[in-house]
Amino acid sequence: MEYKHRIADQMLAKKLASKGAILIEGPKWCGKTTTAEQQAKSILYMDNPASLETNLQMAEIDASVLLDGETPRLIDEWQLAPKLWDAIRFEVDHRHDVGQFVLTGSAVPADEKDMHHS
Repeated sequence: MEYKHRIADQMLAKKLASKGAILIEGPKWCGKTTTAEQQAKSILYMDNPASLETNLQMAEIDASVLLDGETPRLIDEWQLAPKLWDAIRFEVDHRHDVGQFVLTGSAVPADEKDMHHS
């Protein structure tokens, strides 16, 4: 299937050029992941059935391992492992670079008890 360009593509490119990480939220099947995939250089699908349990365990043990990859790195359905939020925040603060991460997630809020940063 051919990708149809969206207004959101330009918005995402502009944000990536000025921010370390971008969060795209919305209901399922609205195009968040598809839009982000167009600009991502590497992708982690947190909800991939083949690696879901491993991803969740790794997020608990050492979330930074899941962040390894060419940037911008897309972390799809990041909210499944709320500890990723702090790991991404730490990486953005210490790498001092823009366009590092794109996080996508459905509108279901993450469990904030496992997050330390806003």
